[in-house]
Amino acid sequence: MTGPLQNIRVLEISGIGPAPFAGMYLGDLGAEVIRVGRVQGNSNPLASKSGPLDRGKRSINIDLKTETGAKIFLNLVKKSDVLLEGFRPGVAEKMGIGPDECLTCNPDLVYARMTGWGQEGPFSQTAGHDINYIALAGPLAHIGRKEQAPSVPLNLVGDFGGGSMFVISGILAALLAVKNGTTGQVVDAAMVDGAAYLASPLFAAHASGFWTDDRGSNLLDSGAPFYEVYETKCGEYVAVGAIEPQFYQQLLIGLKLASEELPPQNNREHWEETKQKFANIFLSKTREEWMSIFEGTDSCVTPVLTMGESPLHAHAVMREAFFESCGVPQPKPAPRFSKTPTSPHERSEDPGASTERILENSGYSKREISKFQADGIIS
Repeated sequence: MTGPLQNIRVLEISGIGPAPFAGMYLGDLGAEVIRVGRVQGNSNPLASKSGPLDRGKRSINIDLKTETGAKIFLNLVKKSDVLLEGFRPGVAEKMGIGPDECLTCNPDLVYARMTGWGQEGPFSQTAGHDINYIALAGPLAHIGRKEQAPSVPLNLVGDFGGGSMFVISGILAALLAVKNGTTGQVVDAAMVDGAAYLASPLFAAHASGFWTDDRGSNLLDSGAPFYEVYETKCGEYVAVGAIEPQFYQQLLIGLKLASEELPPQNNREHWEETKQKFANIFLSKTREEWMSIFEGTDSCVTPVLTMGESPLHAHAVMREAFFESCGVPQPKPAPRFSKTPTSPHERSEDPGASTERILENSGYSKREISKFQADGIIS
């Protein structure tokens, strides 16, 4: 393994969404990640399917609901630096693998908990998904166009932005604290908290009156004509982000408009009128024609690429920004490191494929492993 997290071992209890993404990222950064799956399988196929989110992880299947299975797990905890789990609050404690048990057998452990609602609160025991977390956190109400319902922004804001990235940050900070002499601790990462925190600048703008509840009428929510997506003659789209005056001037030059022909850039009363004028002009040429016009300028105009197109763009190709993992194109890990470069794995293994090897490396004999298997403790 290469990367800045070499010699760090992570135990990841198999799940869906932000927890396995976090485990993948820690593995991409060089950590050894052991995915702990269920013996009896999972009703959700995404939780047990091998793919890019499981790349590079070794996999062991243990029945954690049994006393023996919990003991095997705690033995693995003793030799790990991080435990990453995404159970509902209280589930790990019922199985005997909660923070008390794990930190007792390994005082330096970083026990990371990834949930939607957090460990307490009136919603903590209820089901939810990304859309629910960002709805309660605030951002969803402000994403969308004027006089339309809020738009669903994929599952990036809650699951991976408010969830994965914050549990990763918490894990890295806690590992640094251990290195600096403190003992291990619990990292409680909730997607509802992370999604709200991501919007901190917008909460401040809202409190000051700069940002209103009138969706699609603000600077960054499609209200401004210079921060918008426009359709072109070929049916494809371009993105415009010319906020600063000097960039706005470059946009107008490309559109063959003089500033004198238009109201002042930040006059909100005329934004709709200006937007319609821009829309009509963009419809006069194809996306590629517009890219030729704006190439090399500071107009902040870019093509809107699909996930099929993005890896093929010249910028991505030159930066070698994508690689193939599990047979599909995947973005390379970000950021890039000068002295400890990352080298993500190209393959993943099936659930449970490393069960025997992991147990042997943990000190169990072949006879003990066979007994565990016969008893249904492992698979």
